[in-house]
Amino acid sequence: MEEREGELRWDGLCSRDAATRAAALDTIGQAVLRRSETIAPVAAVPPARAADGLLVPTARDGLSEVLARLLMLSKRCPFSDVREKSEAILNEVQELGIRIPRPLGHGPSRFIPEKETIQVGSEDAVMHTLFADSFAALGRLDNVTLVMVFHPQYLESFLKTQHYLLQMDGPLPLHYRHYIGIMAAARHQCSYLVNLHVNDFLHVGGDPKWLNGLENAPQKLQNLGELNKMLAHRPWLITKEHIEQLLKTEENSWSLAELIHAVVLLTHYHSLASFTFGCGISPEIDCEGGHTFRPPSVSNYCICDITNGYHGVEEIQASPTAAIPSTESVCEVEALMEKMKQLQECRDEEEASQEEMATRFEREKRESMFVCSSEDEESAPARDVSRHFEDTSYGYKDFSRHGMHVPTFRAQDYSWEDHGYSLVNRLYPDVGQLLDEKFHIAYNLTYNTMAMHKDVDTSMLRRAIWNYIHCMFGIRYDDYDYGEINQLLDRSFKVYIKTVVCTPEKTTKRMYDSFWRQFEHSEKVHVNLLLVEARMQAELLYALRAITRYMT
Repeated sequence: MEEREGELRWDGLCSRDAATRAAALDTIGQAVLRRSETIAPVAAVPPARAADGLLVPTARDGLSEVLARLLMLSKRCPFSDVREKSEAILNEVQELGIRIPRPLGHGPSRFIPEKETIQVGSEDAVMHTLFADSFAALGRLDNVTLVMVFHPQYLESFLKTQHYLLQMDGPLPLHYRHYIGIMAAARHQCSYLVNLHVNDFLHVGGDPKWLNGLENAPQKLQNLGELNKMLAHRPWLITKEHIEQLLKTEENSWSLAELIHAVVLLTHYHSLASFTFGCGISPEIDCEGGHTFRPPSVSNYCICDITNGYHGVEEIQASPTAAIPSTESVCEVEALMEKMKQLQECRDEEEASQEEMATRFEREKRESMFVCSSEDEESAPARDVSRHFEDTSYGYKDFSRHGMHVPTFRAQDYSWEDHGYSLVNRLYPDVGQLLDEKFHIAYNLTYNTMAMHKDVDTSMLRRAIWNYIHCMFGIRYDDYDYGEINQLLDRSFKVYIKTVVCTPEKTTKRMYDSFWRQFEHSEKVHVNLLLVEARMQAELLYALRAITRYMT
């Protein structure tokens, strides 16, 4: 049928011109109602009806996906005319006797109460511009954006970089870019990102057969599987030989520029998977697990919803730490501020020798190997996405377990600022600049607050978080005293950091709730921005160093 979801033109809704949007909405509305009217008479057949007498649309009649998309637009479009008209179309469909979907879950994050996130339609002018830009570029306002907007300056840089990587001129064709995003997200079983990029891959003309498994994709992309695997889990193992294999494979070889583009995409999506799990990002309203055609039950959720990805139970059973602030958690903030003050005073009084600094790094690196969660609580259920990558048993491994030793990577010998930045910019113009800006914004972002305290210099704490992540990857800064990390980051915080960075799919709401109990959700999202960028930079450093060694 002409009006099937895949053939409806939604592009006009992204226009900043109200008349263009209105024309697109009229066309969509007419097509949806025509389609609804053709199946509505079938509602007379009893088995096709739900208990309340409404016909439940199916994938076969081509209406369920369209209605889910209209539901998403009615809740998540930054343009009020689109929100209102989408809701009106849904109501007209319902009046024809057809069940319309409703959202599952509560807001863009399972970890953050919806009332504490920015509501679409109530954003200020700066945020509205960001939302409109995002919607114009992607055709959606996704949940990642709705959580990142706690920090508009960072979000603007993030969206600009992602748009350049996926949609602007570059060495790789568009469908390759989305397929590489799928490969990267699948390494962490991140069905949220996989779902988004499957849709985008098909939208730009990607071959649906490739989605049946990596073995159905071109050999050139299959060859990238090994690098994807190592970057995601053990980037310290990447050598110039791995790079040579990709560049020298005759008919399926990569050019240097293509490889840089692929490496940046892989690291971008590995770290974005960390953010997705670290902030408990909910499924998109129009994706699997984001909506249901079942009527709400008395208690607002039913067991079928839970199996479909709605985590109402988890949200209803409020975390013990999320209730009234305890004296203990208030003291936690005061104690952290006092430690920062003492460390600053010690810095001013004496400086440790280079040998002592090196010893402290090795000790912290060794200790980070044994930071692990004792939780057996299950993280969010995810659709199996293993077909998008090979070797499902290959995961994060600590450096020194099983007698394995990995040499320390000295940042002074190969750094982003002095080496990586210029290599990326030379082979993929402007991307080095965009990444550099994003790294700097995340690292330097501050509102000079800590929980309820204002006018606080948080630079020491931000540096400790960034350097702890790089320490887990074996990267050492000669001028940093790693003794500060144990002073500033307690065990529950270290467990959260290590899980989100190394095995993000194992992150749970309890882990999120258990660190920094008195801090704002925006501050915990800020922590996740540091984790995302520090992880991405660490992966990039290992890959770019190997490429540099190959080139020399």
